[in-house]
Amino acid sequence: MDRRDEIREFLISRRAKITPEQAGIPTYRNLRRVPGLRREEVAHLAGVSTDYYTRLERGSIRGVSDTVLEAVSSALQLDDAERAHLMDLARTAAAPPPRTPRRPAQQRVRPGVLRLLDGMTGVVALVQNGRSDVLAANLLGRALYGPMFNSAAQFSSAEQFNSAAQLSPAGQSGPRTHDRLPNQARYLFLDPGAGDFYPDWRAVAATTVAMLRLESGRNPTDRALNELVGELTTRSALFAGLWAGHDVRIHTAGTKRFHHPVAGDLSLQFETLDLPGDEGQTLFTFTAEPGSASGNALAFLASWAASPPETTTAGGPAGGTTTPGMRSPAQPGTHIQGKTEP
Repeated sequence: MDRRDEIREFLISRRAKITPEQAGIPTYRNLRRVPGLRREEVAHLAGVSTDYYTRLERGSIRGVSDTVLEAVSSALQLDDAERAHLMDLARTAAAPPPRTPRRPAQQRVRPGVLRLLDGMTGVVALVQNGRSDVLAANLLGRALYGPMFNSAAQFSSAEQFNSAAQLSPAGQSGPRTHDRLPNQARYLFLDPGAGDFYPDWRAVAATTVAMLRLESGRNPTDRALNELVGELTTRSALFAGLWAGHDVRIHTAGTKRFHHPVAGDLSLQFETLDLPGDEGQTLFTFTAEPGSASGNALAFLASWAASPPETTTAGGPAGGTTTPGMRSPAQPGTHIQGKTEP
């Protein structure tokens, strides 16, 4: 989408979300033809002329000062993520367009970070980029996210997935055998099993799209991101609908629920940390309250992941039968980028 269109649709969508009552504007019970605020009302709240704000909403944002953007943000009651997104849209609109969309170099996780993942034995730990590609994971991370790593949605062809499925249960399936990084968004929207894995699937899906939209504002020429958005837009009506909503979100901490085929139900607290010196890489960690049912399930999953696949069963919290196909294919902290895994 053109930057002007992005700006126009983002501002219109935010204006539609603010009611006159929220903005402190008296309506005197007048019939209103538009949802939310009118342009002239936003202009008045921002301290600019209606014509000036109308030009902004049409995408003419190049050269607009940060002071004006902050005033508009306040008038529209934008949160931190929305303010940052508006600033990113203005910044990238002012930059000269590249001749061709750039495809960033494959991101490598530093050896020191991989060793850090190795040392976090009781914690689920993943490193992701802004496209929701998983760049690295420790052993427990591979075990928890086994359904995502082994999903057919992560493969570029059915032949590739079928070939991986014929490998040994000890685990050479997954990222080593396909030509693209495991991607959280691709799993969420293209794998029917994601709805079982995430009890709060719709909320997780909405958050994931909002994070991708924020990344798109920061890096509009990221060819891999644009290709991912194009793929998901054409293959998932829900993704297309959420993407059209222009919502953005900064995801830093919270609770996420899982229904794991081996460990059963888990409610885990997550924290995120942007890695200094590794632009675009974020460390995600998941922990459970000690002594809780989720803590016991996570400990069981760690024991299961570390045990030989021939003797591991899916008993314990989840019950059921042996599931060798869910074995974790990589060692702790292993880099999982394409076919470069040692």
